[in-house]
Amino acid sequence: MELFRIGFITVTLIDVIDILAISWLFYQLYYIFRGTRAAQMLIGLVVIMFASFIFQALNFSGMSWLLRHLQTIWVIAFVILFQPELRRVLIYIGQNQLFQKIIPSQVGKTVDEVVDSAMDLSKRRWGGLIVIQQETGLKSIIEKGIPVKAEVTSSLIVSIFNPSSPLHDGAIIIHNDTIESAKSILPLSERLEIDPNLGTRHLAALGLSEESDAMVVVISEETGRISLAHRGILNRNLDEDMLRAKLSKTLISESAS
Repeated sequence: MELFRIGFITVTLIDVIDILAISWLFYQLYYIFRGTRAAQMLIGLVVIMFASFIFQALNFSGMSWLLRHLQTIWVIAFVILFQPELRRVLIYIGQNQLFQKIIPSQVGKTVDEVVDSAMDLSKRRWGGLIVIQQETGLKSIIEKGIPVKAEVTSSLIVSIFNPSSPLHDGAIIIHNDTIESAKSILPLSERLEIDPNLGTRHLAALGLSEESDAMVVVISEETGRISLAHRGILNRNLDEDMLRAKLSKTLISESAS
């Protein structure tokens, strides 16, 4: 169904929907890529595609041929040079709620189990130290702990930190959605400007976060308050939604980089 004409160009309802869909797609890509080199390259690709369309509409065969081939090279270069950003796009799509309902995300499941266990430990006033390993290897720390090699579940984490459990002292290390070890000893932070009221668990969480990219969830035995240490920063007094958001956001970002 024809809506209107622009010179010799006929615009239909399908054309309008197509343009809106492409615009939305490029906007989403730019939103994901913003702040990176890929964002500038994406703008360049859009300019080339738009120019190619204009020259084809004007029957500039020479310029159309040149831009069409340049556009192909541009796309190939984009894929080669910006693999991390493309991985971020795929992870972003995978974290979409619609796709999560169709294909359950293992990362999301691990986050849910950790958050649920943290809330349970907080209510019971049981201390806990949960380490989520990322790129930096923690082999030496894992080897000094007690091997567990079990799937991450809230009930298992809570049972480990039960004060009557022989494994409750120290930290558990989670890697690739598996609890690798328990009763692991973490290095203590030695920064002078740290709050002197922080307990050993919080110092251990900060210490490991200063030496690696691991995320460390701390549950205070005295107050039941939940904290999260990452890259030398301790976020304190987190509720369930805040903890889930911080874990999800960071795990997605770090996986994509």
